[in-house]
Amino acid sequence: MALSNASKAGVAIFVGAVQFSISMIVAEIVYSTSGPLYTSGSGNTTGYIYSVANNYISDLGANCRTSCTSVPSAYLFDTSIALLGLLILVGAYFLQRAYHWTPATVMIGLAGIGALGVGLFPETTGIWHSIFSLIVFLFAGLAALVTARFQKKPMFYFSIILGLVTLAALFLYIGGNYLGLGPGGMERMVVYPVLAWSIGFGGHMMASEDARIT
Repeated sequence: MALSNASKAGVAIFVGAVQFSISMIVAEIVYSTSGPLYTSGSGNTTGYIYSVANNYISDLGANCRTSCTSVPSAYLFDTSIALLGLLILVGAYFLQRAYHWTPATVMIGLAGIGALGVGLFPETTGIWHSIFSLIVFLFAGLAALVTARFQKKPMFYFSIILGLVTLAALFLYIGGNYLGLGPGGMERMVVYPVLAWSIGFGGHMMASEDARIT
């Protein structure tokens, strides 16, 4: 039996989110247990002990191409998040074919472009990394809200809640209000909810049929 376009979108988004979630954990371990001494791109840590409170997530992908030393986790992290971006873009394509609803396609597509950009432009590249990071954070949160329209309850509620948590955490993060969690901890409050949503949303879509949104 052929998969619906909605199911194909679900598979792409689910696989992308799961592989990145696992790769991020492995990258934290690799960063902390091997490699040369390193001063992180955020300036928070000297050495290769990784702190989820004080290190940015993107410190895992610091790939220095000229005068500094790349962290040992860089290749894994950058490849994984770039793959996440590509799979989200595939998901956006099939969601458009499934529902023909542009707002969802645009939000998810922009989130995919942001993730791909983070992988292609690690934090050592400067402003471009910051721009793509903001894109993926913002539009992933918005995508969770927008796609609630074609999700059944209770996933409808989870999608809205997780999207709002990400956007609220992003607002605090940009304002430098870390609530005692540190910059890395607050950044994770931005990322973890939409990662959880992506996995749940992908699973939800895998069991869904195509239906044009009007």
